[in-house]
Amino acid sequence: MQAIAEAMASAESEEIAVASAFAALRTRLGWNSDSEARSEVMMHFSPVALAVFRNAASSEDKSAAEAHEAIAAFERWYAETRGSPFWILFEHQMPDTPLVDF
Repeated sequence: MQAIAEAMASAESEEIAVASAFAALRTRLGWNSDSEARSEVMMHFSPVALAVFRNAASSEDKSAAEAHEAIAAFERWYAETRGSPFWILFEHQMPDTPLVDF
């Protein structure tokens, strides 16, 4: 989440913040292409990105609570639909893909 929050830090709008969060998440997970499953994850992660952005822009405790709830809701959804915690994706080592010049 730290990398995602840092990616959104300079965003001037919610749309840019969400796009930055998506880019950071895709990069961190090594998701170089889209799939139906990945798109579904991103769709459900969107409220998390919005809540984190709004929390960073606000000094209210309410915003922090909303961010925590958004993360918890996303984690519940992922665990229920995928049968494993979302954060386990970060523990899998992605192999380097060699660059081949034809």
